[in-house]
Amino acid sequence: MAVLNKIRQRSLFLILIIALALFSFVLADLFRNSDALTSKSQNIVATINGKDISREDFLQKVEVAQRQAGPNATSTMVMNRVWEQEVRQAVMETQFEELGISVEKDQMRDLLKTALATSPEFLNEAGFFDENKLNEYIANLKETSVTGYEGWINYEKQLAFNALNQNYFNMVKAGLTGTLAEGELDHKLEGQKVDIKYVQVAYSTIADSLVEVSRSNISDYILDNKKQFEVEASRDIRFVEFKEEASLEDENAIKADLEIYVNGRLVDERGRKDTIVAFSEVKNNEEYINSIAESDIKFDDRFLFKSDLPEEVADNIYNLNEGEVYGPYKDDGYFKVSKVVAVKQIPDSAKVRHILIPFIGAQSAGPDVTQTEAQAKETADSLFAVLKSNRSKFPDFVTEFSSDKGSVNNGGRYDWHGYNTMVPEFNDFEFEGKTGDLGVVKTIFGFHIIEIEGQKDKQKAIQVGTIARKIEPSEATSDKVFRDASNFEINAGKGDFEAVAKENNFTVRPVNGIKVLDENIPGVGAQRPIVRWAFNEESEVGDIKRFNIPGGYLIAQLVAQHEEGLKSVEDATAQVLPIIRKEKKAKLIHDRVSATTLDDLAAAENTTVRTANGINMKNPTISGAGREPLIVGAAFGLSEGGTSGLLDGSNGVYMIQVTKVTPAVTLDNYQAAANRVEQQKVGAVNSKVYNALKEAAEIEDNRAKNQVQ
Repeated sequence: MAVLNKIRQRSLFLILIIALALFSFVLADLFRNSDALTSKSQNIVATINGKDISREDFLQKVEVAQRQAGPNATSTMVMNRVWEQEVRQAVMETQFEELGISVEKDQMRDLLKTALATSPEFLNEAGFFDENKLNEYIANLKETSVTGYEGWINYEKQLAFNALNQNYFNMVKAGLTGTLAEGELDHKLEGQKVDIKYVQVAYSTIADSLVEVSRSNISDYILDNKKQFEVEASRDIRFVEFKEEASLEDENAIKADLEIYVNGRLVDERGRKDTIVAFSEVKNNEEYINSIAESDIKFDDRFLFKSDLPEEVADNIYNLNEGEVYGPYKDDGYFKVSKVVAVKQIPDSAKVRHILIPFIGAQSAGPDVTQTEAQAKETADSLFAVLKSNRSKFPDFVTEFSSDKGSVNNGGRYDWHGYNTMVPEFNDFEFEGKTGDLGVVKTIFGFHIIEIEGQKDKQKAIQVGTIARKIEPSEATSDKVFRDASNFEINAGKGDFEAVAKENNFTVRPVNGIKVLDENIPGVGAQRPIVRWAFNEESEVGDIKRFNIPGGYLIAQLVAQHEEGLKSVEDATAQVLPIIRKEKKAKLIHDRVSATTLDDLAAAENTTVRTANGINMKNPTISGAGREPLIVGAAFGLSEGGTSGLLDGSNGVYMIQVTKVTPAVTLDNYQAAANRVEQQKVGAVNSKVYNALKEAAEIEDNRAKNQVQ
């Protein structure tokens, strides 16, 4: 009881102690994760001119863009594209807000009317845009599809942004002009000419070894020119790649396997009965290729012209008789054996017109498609019945019923196009039928009513059956590659990465200057995991890590970590060293020269006096010396007969004398020149204005911190 009483008496003290302990725990966690104190919320991807972009909104846009871009676009590529769009929108919206410009409801209607003026679903019977149809479409979308309606809202927002963007740049352009004074100056810069004599003491006359450039010289130059040397955080790595590639023995084994199908077989390697009919004797080629030979490329019943065959073997295959076999041959990562299954004469091009009736679930069917497959078939059959007796109605039916926007404006017509251009069912009808044929064909897009309007240039085409084996490493080869990679990883971790690679004749490939949001590793392709590892807080210089990459393994070592700020002396040396050398060589030349005339300077430096005629300020190039803006500028500052002192140029030290000044022709009016100046300004608006606005914007990019990558 005594103890309990003491605790009660000191309860306030205990509460304070516990509170302080909890507070210190929280502080410690904050200091361990400094982002919690210094950065935006993990939900904020970026802040641009004070506008936050949320992680959820950004990733949603990336997801939509990824679907639109298709499987060939990498996630990082799509993310960077969306990022640039978001930055542009935020930067420009800041300008719109400051100017007080916006798109109101009536303006939006005008924009929609212009954008949708040729969309059949929004046109009335007379072919004019019908706002009521648009209102009905939007209302229906709002009721039936949340996703579709959101897409429509985003479409309107994009239309509005594009309109404001255009208005903004038009206003900038409207404020630009070329004055008569600017026109006169531009005319003089181009038309006024000077002839000079000059002596050039080239920097190359002094050996680099005679000019000492210290580390402190380079460091001072960097500090004096900070803007030029600001860099993002970056990493340097080096790696050895281990490719799982088929060996010569593997390739020979694949060819031997294919030879069995060329020649046939009665017994297998162990003497057991295993009858395989020779490919040339087979009647059911599709079953033989797909099921018996288990080809890695399935049977394709399309006919091919000679130009469709692999160039290296086109003659060999095209000239075979029906039933003959060629191979094995190597093509596009496979060994193949090909057989001519059939031969026929086919037009090489056709001209058709069609009406497409889609149904719910058909490829590319829009949200406005409401017919089932059976209903679409019924519609197509009824239109076909009318057209059989009256083909003059074809254009009207195209306008009213066809959903193929690529051909509606051309009367449903696809002009001359090659064989195998369309989907298989469409292709078969137009090339295997004859001119004038009319029919209904079902494809993945819906039901097509097709009329063949023309065919030309019939020629030999062949149907080719091919047994293919992908050229892949055997299990033994893959095991060896794995062992080699594992042994190198272990040994490189114990010793010197470069030395161990050299000892085993492995090629070390360096990659410098990797940025935090980079994706590609030169020579390897898209490899975000390697970039993430290089920038991981736990990764240290010298660390080695194995990565699985397509077709093998990559053993990487982190070589250097460069933080954001000014470029290091080591990294800047290649850029700065030539500049400082030139400055020091110029000083050496100045110190040793006492001549005051061109002839004396030429004699002292064992060179010659040269001439350059017709120099102008628009193109500051000196014949025999190259581009020298400062020297040309100095020439225009001298009067005729005047001689300069020593001048430091890009390629050497010069002394010049102006021998003739030819003024530009005086014009009665400089308006034409002023107009040219104005056009030059206007032409630069779209790129230069936005770049300037972006550079001036306050952009906080948290994608890497918030792992939106």
